[in-house]
Amino acid sequence: MTERRKRQVGTRFGAWLARPLASFHLVVTIATLLTVLGLVMVLSASSVEAVHEGESAYSLFLQQAMFAAIGCVLFYLALRVSLKRLRQWSFPVFAMSVLALVLVLIPGIGTKVQGARRWFVLGPISVQPSEIVKVALVVWGAHLLASRRSEQASLREILVPLVPAGLLVCVLVMWQPNLSTTIALGIVLSALLWFGGLPVRLFVTIAASGFIAAGVLALSAGYRSDRMRAFFNPGDDPQGINYQARQALYSLADGGILGRGLGQSRAKWSYLPNAHNDFIFAIIGEELGFLGCAVVLGLFALFVYTGLRIASRSVDPFLRLLTATATTWITGQALINIGYVVNLLPVTGLQLPLVSAGGSSLAITLLMFGIIANAARHEPEAVAALHAGQDGRVSRLLRLPKPEVYSPARADAARARSAAKAKANSNAKAANARARAAASQRARQAALPSRRIERGPEPGRRVPESRGTSSARATRAWEPNYPMPHARERGRSR
Repeated sequence: MTERRKRQVGTRFGAWLARPLASFHLVVTIATLLTVLGLVMVLSASSVEAVHEGESAYSLFLQQAMFAAIGCVLFYLALRVSLKRLRQWSFPVFAMSVLALVLVLIPGIGTKVQGARRWFVLGPISVQPSEIVKVALVVWGAHLLASRRSEQASLREILVPLVPAGLLVCVLVMWQPNLSTTIALGIVLSALLWFGGLPVRLFVTIAASGFIAAGVLALSAGYRSDRMRAFFNPGDDPQGINYQARQALYSLADGGILGRGLGQSRAKWSYLPNAHNDFIFAIIGEELGFLGCAVVLGLFALFVYTGLRIASRSVDPFLRLLTATATTWITGQALINIGYVVNLLPVTGLQLPLVSAGGSSLAITLLMFGIIANAARHEPEAVAALHAGQDGRVSRLLRLPKPEVYSPARADAARARSAAKAKANSNAKAANARARAAASQRARQAALPSRRIERGPEPGRRVPESRGTSSARATRAWEPNYPMPHARERGRSR
């Protein structure tokens, strides 16, 4: 390609990126390409194992395709939902997802597979609530931090209740046990705090504490400590704890530049465990070669660019936090998966988003892509173009509603009303507490005289005697306990 041709291609691509709905089209394209690639590779990687187990070669592929269809429906619903409704539903959905995490740990409700209790089995469909809580935490955390956005925001307003809720979710997921999803939730929480404006010094402290906790958890269980030992000693036990990692490297090396051809993998013939799930990137490298791996990496790099582009172009703080956090989570999970396949990181079990086999993960990730695409349609230029009638073919085909115009004044007014309401509730609670304290004090004061009479005179105190009466009748029950100067009022005649 000549230099002139390169400049023409660059100019055309730059002109296309300058279009109002370019970010939206990029998100839809990336989600479609990764999902289709994942379906093809799941069919290729799982067919041999399915036949070996006496099932149809298309059994796992059909299950993955069913969840892909569910994910497409969720993607479309996420495109149609309004941001106001999304923010209103964020906390109820998060609370229900936390409740689901509690219920899945109860024997008889949650299903236990390979020593982990992570799934709800509803007929042919299995749902993993730990996947749902990722999206719920992203949306609710972005809504919470955006609602408290202020230059004078205190550290407590940033950390509470986001950090306690995030730690609670991590503890519940670790009880399943599920270290990989706990790491993903840690990425989500860290991204929320970073983009939410947490001071760098405190962020570094929290991040260091998180790494230490992850290291302790990695060494606390037998299978996790075996993975760490295999990573730091790659030459030990090649037929045992290092078998899976070595077979993945053999698959990548066997693929070369162009690969052996689609469906021609040799590792999937029971040489590479979990070839269709955790280590599907190794099958991509073997069948499609270095070029196939480069395409996958290029799609995720393009997703990073698109997500950060949407975040930087959005004027709504909620969308900025939401898009940046979701981009960090999905990209971080992809990099961890690719990292342990190429033996740069310990094996954690995190799936490659939209590509690895896993129904709940595929559907929930498509839902998150739909929310990001909805945020792309709320860019200022996109909003102006859509309201001017420049819908485009995709929007007209899907009959998507026009996005709302973001108004900073209206958002500030809503935030002020929310703060005033919270302050009024706080003042009302304080007033009620003061009223209860005053009533309790009055009750104690009213009961004080009777208690004094019942106790009798204090020891060592001289009781005044009345004239003409004996000391035994000096204290009358009807006499008040305060001095009365007038003699007639004390009951004596002149």
